[in-house]
Amino acid sequence: MSSDEPQQRRGPGRGPADGPGEPAAPEDGPAAPRQDAPEGARRPADAGRPGVPGKGDGPARRDDPAARPGQGAPDPATQQIRPVTDGGGAAPQGKGKGGAAPLRKNGSAATPQGTPAAGANDPATQQIRPVKAGAQGAGAAGAAGAAGAAAKGGPATTRLRPVRPEGPGAGHQEPGNGRPQGWAPRDPGEGGPGDGDGAGPAGPAAPGKKGKKAKRPKRKGWRRLFPTWRMVLGAFILFILLGVGAFMTGYFLVNIPPANAMATKQSNVYLYSDGTEIARDGKVNRENVPLSKVPKKVQHAVLAAEDRDFYSESAVDPKAMLRAGWNTLTGKGKQSGSTITQQYVKNYYLAQEQTVSRKVKEFFIAIKLDREVSKDEILQGYLNTSYFGRSAYGVQAAAQAYYGKDVEDLSVGQGAYLATLVNSPNAYDVATHPENKPRAVARWNYVLDGMVKEGWLDQAERDKVKFPMPEQAKGAPGLSGQRGYVVKAVEDYLIENRIVDEDALSKGGYRITTTLQKPKQDAFVKAVDEQVMSKIDKKARKIDKDVRVGGASVDPKTGKVVAMYGGIDYTKQFVNNATRRDYQVGSTFKPFVFTSAVENDSTTQDGRPITPNTVYDGNNRRPVQGWDGGTYAPANEDDYQYGDISVREATDKSVNSVYAQMAVDVGSDKVKETAVALGVPAKTPDLTASPSIALGPSTASVLDMTEAYATLANHGKHGTYTLVEKISKDGQDIALPQRKTSTAVSREAADTTTSILQSVVQSGTGREALAAGRPAAGKTGTAENDKAAWFAGYTPDLATVVAVMGQDPVTATQTPLYGALGETRINGGGYPAKVWAQFTKDALEGKPVKEFDLQLEPGSEEPVAPDPSQTAQEPDEGDDTGGAADGGPSEEPDRGGRTQGGQTQEPTGGQGQGGQDQGGQGQGGQTQDPTGGQDQGGATQGGGADGGGATGDNDGGPGGGAAQGALGGLTVGPGGRDRDD
Repeated sequence: MSSDEPQQRRGPGRGPADGPGEPAAPEDGPAAPRQDAPEGARRPADAGRPGVPGKGDGPARRDDPAARPGQGAPDPATQQIRPVTDGGGAAPQGKGKGGAAPLRKNGSAATPQGTPAAGANDPATQQIRPVKAGAQGAGAAGAAGAAGAAAKGGPATTRLRPVRPEGPGAGHQEPGNGRPQGWAPRDPGEGGPGDGDGAGPAGPAAPGKKGKKAKRPKRKGWRRLFPTWRMVLGAFILFILLGVGAFMTGYFLVNIPPANAMATKQSNVYLYSDGTEIARDGKVNRENVPLSKVPKKVQHAVLAAEDRDFYSESAVDPKAMLRAGWNTLTGKGKQSGSTITQQYVKNYYLAQEQTVSRKVKEFFIAIKLDREVSKDEILQGYLNTSYFGRSAYGVQAAAQAYYGKDVEDLSVGQGAYLATLVNSPNAYDVATHPENKPRAVARWNYVLDGMVKEGWLDQAERDKVKFPMPEQAKGAPGLSGQRGYVVKAVEDYLIENRIVDEDALSKGGYRITTTLQKPKQDAFVKAVDEQVMSKIDKKARKIDKDVRVGGASVDPKTGKVVAMYGGIDYTKQFVNNATRRDYQVGSTFKPFVFTSAVENDSTTQDGRPITPNTVYDGNNRRPVQGWDGGTYAPANEDDYQYGDISVREATDKSVNSVYAQMAVDVGSDKVKETAVALGVPAKTPDLTASPSIALGPSTASVLDMTEAYATLANHGKHGTYTLVEKISKDGQDIALPQRKTSTAVSREAADTTTSILQSVVQSGTGREALAAGRPAAGKTGTAENDKAAWFAGYTPDLATVVAVMGQDPVTATQTPLYGALGETRINGGGYPAKVWAQFTKDALEGKPVKEFDLQLEPGSEEPVAPDPSQTAQEPDEGDDTGGAADGGPSEEPDRGGRTQGGQTQEPTGGQGQGGQDQGGQGQGGQTQDPTGGQDQGGATQGGGADGGGATGDNDGGPGGGAAQGALGGLTVGPGGRDRDD
């Protein structure tokens, strides 16, 4: 026998059912007798190794239970570890299925020739042998026993794995199957040679080939939706590598550029809609100073406002940048997230466009600059290049613009205010926008508190600091007259609508075509000059120096602002009176209450629908019903008792008690919603949902109110006003927001409101508007204590609002206008209505006269007046005609005069004697001969210009006239201004 021929085979001879068996012992010696197993007991290779070719029974079939998981695997309970015998002879040859394979012991007779034998207890020389209880061979009982063991949950599926023995014999393989000698137990589910997925016994393997490595089970169900941890880790590492690569690339490619062209700032050009130039700005107000000239308190104030960790932090703050970007994207307002170093880079080296490329350059330049320049140099550059508003660049120019002093002379409070401006000059300039003072003061306190927190200011010193009101601004000489107001309004419009960034706009270079029409703009200036400014006599009346006028006009169909009046002169009165939001709108708000009532199908407390003809209790100080917020009983003008009065008449006379109750009937919250839908900004100060909302304590601007009234003129369709027709830079057009039109209220609600406002012009407090010579609707209003008087009105073609305001030119405080312009009181039916009428007449000159096309709510038609011939008979005894022969006062002076005396055939009767009594005042306005009433009643002692003007005019009516004029009508009669509207 040759030395390389194996001395033993592990598989026994095949049984009769499986074909001829293989020799079980080497040819050169007898088999060793078995010592530890019953005769004919089957070896593991026969019964416990299904699917192994060349072993015992041969390959297991797929339908053989022994080849399936958990059915044919040996049970450890029936296994024994048997050392290979070390006898010199060969193991006895197995016979059939009951033959036993040779075992090795100490390797003396079972190892190849010349190979050292392993020890008896060496794992490489051991085998796990199943011990079949009771059966000889692999009969059905044996198979059933194995299956039963598996069914009990024991490790019956434990399989054998090859263990490569050490030494020269380690490479020996069993002939015909390619497996090395020696097998060891393998845990269930663990893959091995020939395994499919490692979950059970393998099927038949090809002879002479190694089994394949087990495959990873596929992810199923919802797990497929999520990446594995390997994928996440790989992506993270890739992201880090890409980030590092991008950073290094940017750092080496981006260089520090020369200073930008800020020092050669271009002009912004402002044009009328026809291309005619309005104004041109472009002068740079800047004076650089060394950091040593800036007081430490001022430096610290700027740091407290913008970057408190400037001296200790790096040049960039990625966390702040990400937070700012997220806030900007989510609509929380524009956030820079930049350090002082980054802001300086933007101001000095880069342009102001909001682009990703600019932000990337800013990031890398800031890092490089921080390595090459000291912190003091960066702070000095920042203070000299920052924009503080009022065309002032740098802290020195700002000190002069706001306080008229050098920066080294600034106090702590003044320095803190300048630091406040850096964040948003347009928002915190309390002189330009007085309504923003609460916001400015809040940020000013934030700056001072930050200085205390950082240890830069003592708490005791901080407590002594008072808010330092800046001086009134002075416009540039090139922006005199209306030009400066227009420029400022356009700037505000562009910034608030995020069309152009404030910093970018301050650098100039834009060509802006406005919606303003030069003929209408000139007509507005002329109307104000002739109706108001020509009456001012500062020498005779000190109060005249406080008179201010603001106005705006909008095309209802397009929303375009066609004219605007901001003040007498931008270089003298810096604040734009057309856009400021700090004066009460008064009774010009009342039409919004009625509009909301119609829109919401509201009813009175007793269930009656609210229409122009609905009757309310108009008595003075009548507590409102249905309000759970406490007692509220507003006073009427001069505490007048109107009794039962219709909504139409209450609107004519601006009766407070009626409209306060109507606000409760509708719901004050719904009234607010309607006002906002019409065009009043939701953020308007004092626009609160309560009964008082009807009396107009809110402080919307003239332009805001014009937009709201334009919605009524446009039958309830609202579109925000627009002030810019076109804007371009360097020949490239810049996109403007698309104007969106929506239905704010139904046409019936808007048109019914128009119908009662027509009555105000025809027979109520707004009769001066008739001078426009066109169908008109409007409402008068007066702020508390006569600090402002309003007239808001419209024709089918034009909506215009005019306000006369009182403001001290030195302190900027609001002042009452008693005695101004030679009048005891300034009311909405006087000068504002006169300006409105003249402007409207001139602005629409040459255009065809249009009537209102109205669709009214049911029940709102005006009652037909009785035939005068039916009332010309002799009155019965006791009837109050208001025009008695002796001119004596009637029981109800205003109502009697209007309804009885005014309807007689003798409209002038009683005027000679009744001029100053209440009966005499009731005549004229509602008579058959209004001209006679105006001429004769006013020429005698009657109050007001038309004998009855003061009676039905809570805002004073047209007032004035001959002799005692406004004084007689306002002091004796029941007219005068409505102090709560």
